[in-house]
Amino acid sequence: MNLIRINLYKFFFISTFTLLFCFAANQVFAATAEDLDQDSAHALRTLYRVNPTAALIAKQAKAILVFPKVIKAGLVFGGSYGEGVLMKDGHVTEYFNTVSASWGWQAGAESYAYVVFLMNDKAVKYLNKSKGWEFGVGPSIVIVNEGIAKNLSTTTMKNDAYAFVTDQEGLMASLSFEGTKISRIKR
Repeated sequence: MNLIRINLYKFFFISTFTLLFCFAANQVFAATAEDLDQDSAHALRTLYRVNPTAALIAKQAKAILVFPKVIKAGLVFGGSYGEGVLMKDGHVTEYFNTVSASWGWQAGAESYAYVVFLMNDKAVKYLNKSKGWEFGVGPSIVIVNEGIAKNLSTTTMKNDAYAFVTDQEGLMASLSFEGTKISRIKR
């Protein structure tokens, strides 16, 4: 009897997560190139307004990856998906997606935007020649929070890339292992 109950719970959790993720991902998949361009420009303006350090970093960056809307959901197993743009000299040059999978203590769903400032040619070349950027592999990346942002200046920026997360909505509690990959897409 307990085995049937456990399998029923597993089926319920996996079905719930699958339905939630498919619904959320459907909202992200529908973006056209023009939508991505506009949403990315809006996400950058919002980030600069909320965090002036990001505007300072942008002036030094060789390229900027902008993912205006990433949807994340999980219940033990989780995942996220979002599409965005690569900008050089203020213009969109290519389109990318970000995909992650996670496993561990997690429950909920959220959406957020994130922006990655590629600070040197090494980071841009790695993105161009690799079949996608896996966080934790390749050039070093720093996730910028309020404390780090207060201490950043043009003389203290030494890393290959800086990432900002903004516009978080929803509720996600998580203590999990996660892998993220950024890959080129056609739009």
